[in-house]
Amino acid sequence: MKIKKRFFKGVLALSVMGVALNLLIGCSSNSGTASTSSSKSSSLDNIRDNGKLVVGMSADYAPYEFHTIIDGKDQIIGFDVDVANEIASSLGVELEIREMDFGMLLAALQSGKIDMVISGMSPNAEREKSVDFSDVYYKAVQSILVLDRNKDIYTNLEDLANKKIGVQMGAIQARIAEEQIENANITELTKVDQLITELKSGKIDAVVVEKPVAETILTTNEDLFLTEIPVKYDDGGAAIAVKKGSSDLLDEVNNVINGLISNGKIDEFVVNANAMVSN
Repeated sequence: MKIKKRFFKGVLALSVMGVALNLLIGCSSNSGTASTSSSKSSSLDNIRDNGKLVVGMSADYAPYEFHTIIDGKDQIIGFDVDVANEIASSLGVELEIREMDFGMLLAALQSGKIDMVISGMSPNAEREKSVDFSDVYYKAVQSILVLDRNKDIYTNLEDLANKKIGVQMGAIQARIAEEQIENANITELTKVDQLITELKSGKIDAVVVEKPVAETILTTNEDLFLTEIPVKYDDGGAAIAVKKGSSDLLDEVNNVINGLISNGKIDEFVVNANAMVSN
């Protein structure tokens, strides 16, 4: 009898332990399911839940985005800001601009510090490995700036062989210079105005930059010259970067972009931004 009682008690204890274990496993499983469900929240849902669209920009690239003083306050303006405002308005949220160096933008997007990048960024195969891009909203021609006194010295790409060429760090102009200028000695700096300072001081011989940016620079730098040297770049054009797999957000962004292009708003934004730079 004692043996049977002990046996019964042992079975009962094991049964109780089994039930408890099942409950624990069930709770753990449910917890995991909730976490998975939560992690599947879309970028678009998160933006709407937060009530704001956080856009990363490198605000040293007029007329795309740049600093100016309005009513005594330093503000970031430009046609990229106009595009960002249109997207935020379409989503029914506020716009927050987060400024950082151009080379840090994609890392910030991947880590979730920003919702998208709108900063005159061109899609390319390397970038598309880590982020998704919208349709191109603006296509600009690449160009080369030199000192005005050297405009007759540098008239073609061959003249720039073995010279010091300045480009913005992380931008596509570095690859353009490498591929099209023989033995180019490339200097990469974080900001375009740093490149212009280096050019004017004679530390570099030329700067590769988008034409609208170059034209804007010329408005306040009469000692510089915009060459007519042809620069090839078939993938040119500015697009908006979002996290990989953010298809719902990308659809919304593309709808806004296509609307702005079809009604001529993008061209209007570019004209207005250039006018603001000149003032």
